[in-house]
Amino acid sequence: MKALTFSTFGTSEVLEYIDIPNPILKSDEILVEMKAIGLNFADVYRRKGNYHLKGNPPFIAGYEGAGIVVDANNQSGFKIGDRIAFADSPFSNAELVAVPVAHVIPLPDTIPFETAATILLQGLTAHYLATDSHKTQKGETVLIHASAGGVGQFLTQISKLLGAKVIGLTSSAEKAETSLKNGADAVFLYSDDWKTHVVSFCPNGVDVVYDSIGSTLSDSFEVTKARGQVVFFGMAGGDPDFVNPRMLMDSSKTLTGGDLWSYLNTKEERIKRAHQLFTWINNKEITIAPPTVFKLSEGKKAHDYLESRKSTGKIILIP
Repeated sequence: MKALTFSTFGTSEVLEYIDIPNPILKSDEILVEMKAIGLNFADVYRRKGNYHLKGNPPFIAGYEGAGIVVDANNQSGFKIGDRIAFADSPFSNAELVAVPVAHVIPLPDTIPFETAATILLQGLTAHYLATDSHKTQKGETVLIHASAGGVGQFLTQISKLLGAKVIGLTSSAEKAETSLKNGADAVFLYSDDWKTHVVSFCPNGVDVVYDSIGSTLSDSFEVTKARGQVVFFGMAGGDPDFVNPRMLMDSSKTLTGGDLWSYLNTKEERIKRAHQLFTWINNKEITIAPPTVFKLSEGKKAHDYLESRKSTGKIILIP
C-alpha cells in the first residue's frame, strides 16, 4: 500500500509518499480502506519530533479519518463494506489502516466520508470543551481564542447552540469574517487592544475563556469575571506564564486543563459524542465549511499550507 511517511524529523521536506507493507491485523482490529483523512497540527508536531509518536521508521502520522471495512477479522458487528470513522487511531496517513474495534465509530449514510474526516477530531474537542470542561449555560458569555480555526469554528457554533453569547479572537479581518459567519456576536483582532474591546463588550468580564494559544493565558484571566473560568487546551502561541494560585484564590477564578483523550476513554463515549455531532449536522444546527482537499501524495503541500496559517477550515487528505 501507499502511505505518507517520514524517517527523520524536520520540515515537510522529510515527508515521503512510498510503498510499505499492508498492516498485519491484531485480534481486536479491523482493516479499513481510507476514503478521507484529517490533517491536524498534531501531525506537524509529530513530523518535527515534538509529540508522542507510535511505531518505527518509516513513521506514519495521522489519527483521524473515515473509510470502509475491507477485512472484518471475525469481529462480530462488522462486515466488509461497512462505513466507519475514527478520531484516535494511529497511522491514518495510508491507504489501509488497522483500527482497534474499540475506536471504531459507525458512520451513518447521511454523513459523507469527507465530513467525518473534517469534523471528528476538532468537533469532538469542541464538544467536550463546551459540555464538560465548562458546562455552558444559556445567557453566558464565552471568549474563544483562534475562533476561525477548526476547533474555534465548531466551539462557536456549539456555544451558540447552548445559548451563550460568543466573543471571538483572531488574527485577520478575513478570519474575523469567518468567525462572524459561524455565529460569533463580536470578533476582535489580536493586533488591536483586544482586552479593552472585550471588557467594553462585557464590562463584568466573560464567564469562560477557551485558550488554545498558551502565551495568552495571563491575558485571558484579566478579562474573566470573578468566579469565572479559563479552559487551557493548547499552546499554538507558545508556553503559558505560570499561574499564581494566590490570584486564583483572590479572584475566585478557576483554571481547567483540557485534553480530548481524557474524554474518549471508552467505545461508548466515542460513539455517543460523535453521534451527537452527526445529529447536529443532520439537523443543520451545525454547518461545516468545505475542507481544503489535497491528495495523500501531496502531503508536503498540505503540511506547508497548514503551517502557513492561511487556512481557516479543515484540511483533508484523499488517498
